[in-house]
Amino acid sequence: MRNMELHDNTYIKTEGLLWEGVLKSVAKSPNKLQPIFEAVTNSLEALALLKRQNPKSVGKVIIELHYTKTLFSDTEESKIGFDRIVIKDNGIGFDNENFDRVFRYKDIRKGFNNRGSGRLQFLHYFDKTQIASIFYSEGEYWQRDFVLSKAKRFVTDNNATIYYIGTKSSDIQGLETIVSFLTPLDDKDQSFYEELDIQELKEIIINRYMMILCSQRDNLPEIRIDKYINSELKESTPITVDDIPELDKQITFGINYSKISKDLKRVEKDYTHSENFTVSAYKIGFDKLKHNSIKVTSKNEVIENIKIRLENLKNDDFIDNKRYLFFISSPYIDELDGDVRGDDIIFLTKTEYKKNAKEYGYAGDQILLDDVEEQVNDKISLMYDEIKKKAEDKVEEIKKLTEMFLLREEVVQELRISINDSNDKILEKIYAADAKIVANQDAEIKNIIDSLESLNPANKDEYQENFEKLVTDLVCNIPLQDRTTLSRYVARRKLVLDLYDKILDNKLTVQYEGRRNNDESLLHNLIFRQKSDNPSDSDLWIINEDFIYFNGCSETRLCDVKIGNENFFKDEFSEKEEEYLRSLGENRMEERPDILVFPDEGKCIIIELKNPNRNIGLHLNEITHYASLIRNFTADNFQIDTFYGYLIGEGINQQDVRTYDGDFKAAYQFDYMFRPAKTIPGEYGRKDGSLYTEILSYRTLHERASRRNDIFIKKIGL
Repeated sequence: MRNMELHDNTYIKTEGLLWEGVLKSVAKSPNKLQPIFEAVTNSLEALALLKRQNPKSVGKVIIELHYTKTLFSDTEESKIGFDRIVIKDNGIGFDNENFDRVFRYKDIRKGFNNRGSGRLQFLHYFDKTQIASIFYSEGEYWQRDFVLSKAKRFVTDNNATIYYIGTKSSDIQGLETIVSFLTPLDDKDQSFYEELDIQELKEIIINRYMMILCSQRDNLPEIRIDKYINSELKESTPITVDDIPELDKQITFGINYSKISKDLKRVEKDYTHSENFTVSAYKIGFDKLKHNSIKVTSKNEVIENIKIRLENLKNDDFIDNKRYLFFISSPYIDELDGDVRGDDIIFLTKTEYKKNAKEYGYAGDQILLDDVEEQVNDKISLMYDEIKKKAEDKVEEIKKLTEMFLLREEVVQELRISINDSNDKILEKIYAADAKIVANQDAEIKNIIDSLESLNPANKDEYQENFEKLVTDLVCNIPLQDRTTLSRYVARRKLVLDLYDKILDNKLTVQYEGRRNNDESLLHNLIFRQKSDNPSDSDLWIINEDFIYFNGCSETRLCDVKIGNENFFKDEFSEKEEEYLRSLGENRMEERPDILVFPDEGKCIIIELKNPNRNIGLHLNEITHYASLIRNFTADNFQIDTFYGYLIGEGINQQDVRTYDGDFKAAYQFDYMFRPAKTIPGEYGRKDGSLYTEILSYRTLHERASRRNDIFIKKIGL
C-alpha cells in the first residue's frame, strides 16, 4: 500500500511554510543527546499506540551506537571513529496517518501533547537521518523509507526537509521502525558521540524516562543499548525491572493560578481557578541514588531545565538506607511544552512575574514556580513523617538564628528556606528580603518626617495631639527588629557598666583567686581591648560617646600605629631626630600609649588608664610626653597640633595633683580636674601644639556613663 498523494523519490514540499525561517526560529538544543531523546520518545509513543490496538503486544526499543575501527599501517595504532546511531522499535510504525503528521509542522493530532517539532533536532545535529518503517495496514505489512535533512538541496532548493523514497510491500512480516542518524554536522558533536559510554547513557535514559518506566514496571518493554565496532556487537546493557524502582506513594492536589493586581504592584491568588498536580514518590537504595531530589516531568519525561528545591531533606541524606526521588507531573506542564521537548517550558517566579507585568503592562493568569515549590514540599512532608521531622528540626534551627540575630519574624516566615541552605545562606536570604521591607518603610518614615512642616507649636489645642500622632505613626513604621535592637543596645551598655562596677569593687572571681593585681588590665580591656585598632567594637563610649566613631588603637607601639593603611610616624628620621629618640638608652618609638584616638585632621586624643591603687600624680607628664612625640615625629601628612588627654585612675588627691602641676583646676561638678591648655613644643621646624587634659576617677567615669544611659534603661524596664 502506498500513499497516493506522494510520488517515489521526491522532496516533500510544504505549502505556506518557509523551512529556512522555521529552522532559524527553533534553536538547536544544547543537549547533545536531544536527538536520541526525541527518537526514543517517538519509539515509546509508537509502542503505546500499538498497545491500544493490541494490549498483549510486547514492546522493544533498541539503541545502537556504531563505531568504525581503522588500523594505520605506519603506526600500527587503531582509531575508533563514530559511524552512526540507530534507534529501533517494534511500535505501530509510520503508517499513512502517522507519516502524514511527519511533514505537517506542529501537528497536534498525534496525541501525547506533541507538536511534531522534535524531529527538527535531527536536522540540527545530523546531515542525514534515514528512517525505514515497517507497518501493518489493510491485512499486510508495508515498508516506508524516507530521509530527513536541512542540506541545501533540501531546504534552499526545494523548501523541504523530507525526501520520500517510497512505500512497498514488505518481505519482513513484523513491525519495525529503524531511525539512523548519520554524519554529525559539528565536529564537537562528533567527538561527543565517539566518547559516549553505554553504561552512562543507560543511566541517563533511565533518569529521563523514569516516570514512563515506573508506570510500566510490571510490563516493561525490552530496552537495550548496544555498542558495535565494525558491525560486530562488542557490548550490550539492558534496562531491566531491577533498574526501575517501585512507586512508594502518590498524591494529587490543586494549585491555584496567580494574577496581577490592577495597579501591577501585587500578586494575588485566583481561588476560583486551579490545576491538578501529582507528586509520585520513590524510595531507592542510597547506593543506587546519589542525591535526594525533585524532578519536574512533561509528558512523563524528566525536564532538567526546571529546578525545584527539596527543602526538608538534605541532598545526600538517607533514612533507613534509602534516598527519595519525587516526580511532579501535571496536564498544565504538558500544555506548556513547546518545540524543543522540555527546553522551553517556562515557570515564572513571583518576582519575575511582577517584573514582566510592569514591563509589559499586563500579565496573564498563571501558576508560579514559588507556589509549586511550596506546595510540593508541604505535601512531601505530609507523605513522610521522617521528612516532616527534619523540617521541624530546621524550623527550630531557624528560630535560634532569629533570636540570635534579632531577625524580623515576619520576614523569616515568608521566606522558603531549604534544609540544604547553610546558616550563611539563610541569613543572606533574610537580609535581602529585609532590605526590601526597610526600603518601603523608609519611604513611609520620610513622609512622616516631612509632615513635621505642617505642625504649629503655637496652636495649643492641636499641636500636642498632632505631634503625638506623628510619634505613634513613626514608631509603628520602625520595624520591631529595630526597636528590639535598640533595647539590646541599651541593655548591653547596662551590663558593661555593671561589669565595670564589679571590677572597681573587686567582685570578679579572677580578682580574688589570689592572682596578681590586674585591675588596670581588666578595665583597659573592658573599655578598649588591648592590641585592637577598631574603636567601633569598643566601649569607649564610657569616656565619650563620640570616640567609637573615630580611628584609633589600643596598646600599640608608636612605630606600628597606622591611620587607614598609612604609617602614622615617619619611616626615616634625621640624624638629630634619631639621636633624641634613642637618647638615655631608650627607643621612644617602642613606647605604647594606652589608647590613641584620631577624631579629625590635626587632632589626637590620648587616654592613659592607671591602676586604681596608684597615685595619679606620679603620671601627670605621660600624656604630655606622648603628645610631644606625636607633634614632632609623625609623617608629614599627619600634622597633629591639637591634643586632648584623659588620665584615668582612682588614686586622686586634688591637692597632690596641684602640687605636681598647679595649672590643674577642679571642675564644679562630676568630681574631676582639668588643665585648659599646655604648650607642646614644636621641634625640627614644626610649630607648637596645645594639649587639654582631664584627670578623673574610674568611679566618676562610671557615674557620667550611667547618667547618659540611665534614661534609656528606665524606659525599657531595666
